[in-house]
Amino acid sequence: MNFRWYTRILLALASGALLALAFPNYNFPLLAWGAISLLILSAYGARPAVAPLYGFLHGMVFFPMCLPWMATVMQQYGNVSFWLSAGILGLVGIAGGLIVALFTWGIAMVSPRGAAAACFAAPFMWVAVEFLRGHLPIFAFPWNLAGYAASDSLALLQLTTIAGVWGLSFLIASFNALLAYAILSGRHRAWQAVIVAAAVIVLFAVGGNYFVPVAQPRHVAHLIQTNFPQYEDYPPNWDATHASDLNELAQIGIDAVKREPGVIIWPEAPAPLSLQDPVFAQYAARMAQQAGVPVILGVADWQKNAAGKWDAFNSAVMLDASGRRVFTYDKMHLVPFGEYVPLRRWLTFAGKITADIGDFTPGHSYEVGSLPGTGSQQNKFSTFICFEAIFPGAIRQFTDNGAELLINMSNDGWFGRSAAPAQHEMMARVRAVENRRWLLRATNNGFTIDVDPYGRIVAQLATDIRGQLDAPYDFRTGRTLYVIFGNWLPWLCVLASFALIAWRFTSRRTS
Repeated sequence: MNFRWYTRILLALASGALLALAFPNYNFPLLAWGAISLLILSAYGARPAVAPLYGFLHGMVFFPMCLPWMATVMQQYGNVSFWLSAGILGLVGIAGGLIVALFTWGIAMVSPRGAAAACFAAPFMWVAVEFLRGHLPIFAFPWNLAGYAASDSLALLQLTTIAGVWGLSFLIASFNALLAYAILSGRHRAWQAVIVAAAVIVLFAVGGNYFVPVAQPRHVAHLIQTNFPQYEDYPPNWDATHASDLNELAQIGIDAVKREPGVIIWPEAPAPLSLQDPVFAQYAARMAQQAGVPVILGVADWQKNAAGKWDAFNSAVMLDASGRRVFTYDKMHLVPFGEYVPLRRWLTFAGKITADIGDFTPGHSYEVGSLPGTGSQQNKFSTFICFEAIFPGAIRQFTDNGAELLINMSNDGWFGRSAAPAQHEMMARVRAVENRRWLLRATNNGFTIDVDPYGRIVAQLATDIRGQLDAPYDFRTGRTLYVIFGNWLPWLCVLASFALIAWRFTSRRTS
C-alpha cells in the first residue's frame, strides 16, 4: 500500500489530534489504541529523507492540543502577549515534533524489509522515543506518555509493577502496530488477530478489575489543602498580612489530629513560606507542638553554598512534635520556565519571562525520612514535589532507597481549572502502582487525593476549597520488579530500535 504525500500528511495530523484527545480534559482514552497506527501508516514506505516530516507534524498537533495551559500560564503570570505565549507553545510543539520525527524516520528505515518488519519495530521505536523525551539534557518532559491512556483500568495498571508506565505504552503501541499491519497487508488472518487481541485486552481491562486486591490501611494522615490564591509575586510581609489564614490552617490540622492522631501534611505552597523567616519558623514550630504530631511542609529553603552565597531550594521539610526540623528534601527536577529558564542566555526574545523567573537550585539526593513508629518499625517515607511526579525512574529511586510511603506535594494553582491538574494527577497516580506504595498527594487547591498501592483513589477533597482530607494509608515493604530492575524495558527498546535499523541494511525486502 503506497499512500500519496498529502494522504500521509493527513494521517500524521490526525494521529496527533486523536492521541491528544485520549488525555484530560478531552477524556477519550480509547482513541490512543488507534491513533499511533495512523502515524505508522504515514511513515511506512516513505522515503527516509521525508518520513521525519510526518512525525514532526504529529508532534506539532499533539503537544499544543495537550498543553494549551502553558500559554495561559505565561499570559497570566508572565505578562506576555497572546502571540508570544502562542509562539513559545509552538516551540514546545516543534521540540516534541523533532523527537517524534525519529519514530517515523525509524519506521521508514525498516520499511524495505516489509510491513511485518516495520510494524514489529513500531512498539520498540515508540517506547524508545518516549524514553528519550523524558531524558533530554535540558528539557526532559515525559508528559502524557501513551501508556497513561490505559491507566483508568485498574487491571491494566497493575502491569506497571513489571515495566513501569513504559509497559503500558508498549502494549498500546503494539496494538496500534497490529492494526497498522492488518491495514497494510489486508490479510484476513491479520484482521482476525486484531479482533482477538482487542477482545483479550477488553476482557482483561474490564474483567480483571474485580481481581485487583484491596489494600488495608492502619494509619491516617491529614492532608491540608491551603487554597491560597495564586499571584504573580508576593510582598515580603506576606505571612504577617495573612496571619489569620495561617492560623486558620493550623487550627484545621490541630482539630483533625484531636479527632484522629496522624501526621499533618501541607502542600507545596504558592506563597514564599520559608523557615529562614523567623516569623514563619516560629509559627510552624508552634503548630507542630500544639498538634503534638509531625508536620511536613512545602517551603522555599535558603542554604549557603561553598562560595558563601545563598541558594534557593524548593523543599519539603518535616518538623517533629517538638517543632524541631528533622528532615529535608530539596526538589531535584525543576520546572522549566517555572523554577528556572533553560537556555536563559539565548532566550532574549522572552525577556519578560526570563526577567521574572528566578532560578531555584536543584537538589541532588533521593532522601528518605522516618515517621514515629512502635518497636522496630522504621516507617520510612519519601516526598517528591509537583513536577517530579511525571518521572517514573526518579520516584522509583525513593522506593529503592527504602521508602515505604510516598508523599507528593504540589501546587497546581498556576493552571486554574485547565487540563493540567487532571493530567498531573493521572500521572502521579501511576507512581503509586509502579512502586506498590500508598501515595498521599497534598495540593494547594486540588487535586488532593489518597491513592492505594493498586491505584484506587480511596479519598479525595473537593477542588478550590480550604480544608483537610483524612487520608488512610499504611507503610509497605517489598519491591516490585520495576523498582528492582528499573527502566529495563525502554532500554531494551532503545537497543532493539538500533538493531532493527541496522538490520535494514543486511538484506533485501522480504514481504
